[in-house]
Amino acid sequence: MPIRAVLWDVDDTLFDYTTASATGMSGHLAAEGLPSGYRTAEEAGEAWQRLTRHHWARFAAGETDWQGQRRDRARDFLGRRLDDAEADAWFDRHIAHYEAAWTLFPDTVPVLDALAGTYRLAVLSNSSLEQQHRKLTVLGVRDRFESLLCAAELGVAKPAAGAFLAACEALALPPAEVVYVGDEPDIDARGATAAGLTGVWLDRGGRGGHPELVRITALDQLPGLLAGDTRFGAPDTFR
Repeated sequence: MPIRAVLWDVDDTLFDYTTASATGMSGHLAAEGLPSGYRTAEEAGEAWQRLTRHHWARFAAGETDWQGQRRDRARDFLGRRLDDAEADAWFDRHIAHYEAAWTLFPDTVPVLDALAGTYRLAVLSNSSLEQQHRKLTVLGVRDRFESLLCAAELGVAKPAAGAFLAACEALALPPAEVVYVGDEPDIDARGATAAGLTGVWLDRGGRGGHPELVRITALDQLPGLLAGDTRFGAPDTFR
């Protein structure tokens, strides 16, 4: 069966999350002051990234909800007790700095332009619908995607097959006709492949490895890969 749709991850795939997160936290710390327990802003920023990964994993596993993981991140980062209102207020101030740093990768709009009219485009994210709808709208690309599904509302997160299959159901397409593109080899590419889609790992950092996965290092490689339509088993140049 031919590929008819491209399903996208958002953070660190279309949107430069890593840079925005680091820049946003730097601005937040400059405004709020360095919390006790951290010697430098760099140390605090690294701790924030570790806590983000930890609490996102808890959210993906169903151990907490969307707002709960935000509150727990704030409490653990500050190292003190906060009630829900205090944690929400602190996180909201952080988000203002984070959003000011939002930007798409330079190859995002060109690849969306190149694929438009040939492939249907949609999004599946391990985030919340409110967050990703707002993000894609502010960045000017929300209207490029016919559907947007997120783990917070689905109740299941990547790499679980149910998340990918729900996105295929929203497109009314069988998994074999859908490609998933994301920056995580296991959560995105391997998870999609296990669910019956064709997974593509966007390895922007050139980490390499995972020879069993289809790998690209920039989005401008994707249209040619799709046009070849060999189910991506042959083009060694992308590995």
